[in-house]
Amino acid sequence: MQHRIVVLGAGYAGAIAAGRLAKRLRREDVAITLVNAEPDFVERVRMHQLATGQRLKPRPFAEMFAGTGVEVRIAKVTGVDADRRTVAVTGADGDGELAYDTLVYALGSGWNPQGVPGTAEHAYEIAGRPGALRLRERLARLGAGQTVVVVGGGLTGVEAATEIAEARPDLRVALAARDGLGDWLSPKGREHLRKVFGRLGITVHKHFTVGSVEADRVVAADGTAVPAAVTVWATGFAVHPIAQATTLEVSETGQIVVDGTLRSVSHPDVYAVGDAAMAMGPGNKPLRMSCASGTPSAWQAADAIAARLTGGKLPHVSIRYFNQCVSLGRKDGLIQFVTADDRAVPAALTGRLAALYKELVCKSAAWGVANPTLGMPARRRPVTHKRTAAGSALREPA
Repeated sequence: MQHRIVVLGAGYAGAIAAGRLAKRLRREDVAITLVNAEPDFVERVRMHQLATGQRLKPRPFAEMFAGTGVEVRIAKVTGVDADRRTVAVTGADGDGELAYDTLVYALGSGWNPQGVPGTAEHAYEIAGRPGALRLRERLARLGAGQTVVVVGGGLTGVEAATEIAEARPDLRVALAARDGLGDWLSPKGREHLRKVFGRLGITVHKHFTVGSVEADRVVAADGTAVPAAVTVWATGFAVHPIAQATTLEVSETGQIVVDGTLRSVSHPDVYAVGDAAMAMGPGNKPLRMSCASGTPSAWQAADAIAARLTGGKLPHVSIRYFNQCVSLGRKDGLIQFVTADDRAVPAALTGRLAALYKELVCKSAAWGVANPTLGMPARRRPVTHKRTAAGSALREPA
């Protein structure tokens, strides 16, 4: 009988995992189902571009996975029963349930209001397409001279502030950062960031801890108020809450705790990839929520699943970092080179060449998702397992 693999979520990690599994395993041995709430792939790393009115190329999953053997089901995941090995979904055809032998959990993350009063009511976010489209509509209605305040001094906040300032030079754009501007960067990186912010006329409010968000201003914890016709909240991500409602072992952040092969430490038939996984990288530090972590984690999990199903060799490749790619509008960028555990080194690439580098990285990531079974040799081996009352007993390699 076919081994049932269900992949939840078709962001970078989920889509890549599904395609890689289809490449590694034979169709007669496995049935792969990819579940996603939207019919098109979302280039999350470009949401700041979408918010400023730029058109992104549509990438329908039906076309991307045509002929791969992966069944795409457009539905929202409403629950996971890790003990019964079932997933509850709801879609155009109503409620349903999917049984699995192996589950790849890739539901990812969304914006994180962090419990700050007024944020959910008044702030805009760009963690996904609906939020980016909502912000785009609001920005289009702003008149010259009005103020946009981006809260968050990390990668998302920096990219959003520079993109908005470049696209709408008639607006007054400000960035509110809890620390300094680009504190995590090398001296060369920080200097370039300061120059770009100065050139674009972006005001920086350093060491600004937000206490509340109101309809027309952002108020700091010390009572300082900054006027804001629009507040963009970019202070980090929170994982999808479904895992916390299961019997899976999760971290304080709600991420599924996994081993070096991205396999759940509590349920061996479940793998978590991307932002959903509490995976440890070099220096025993948790991998950060990012595309840079999601793609290699998808490779690792898919290869581990294929190895366990076929009796092959398990992958033992440490996921590490090489650089942080930051777009600063369409014509400028910053590539900060880092250590394996994501700490900045002196080397950095800046300017137009860095912008081209970042664009190439984004296009390559999208190409990898849009061509899920291309670009690597086929090494299909027959699956060695037998179905039991509880599911499938996999052949565990030595």
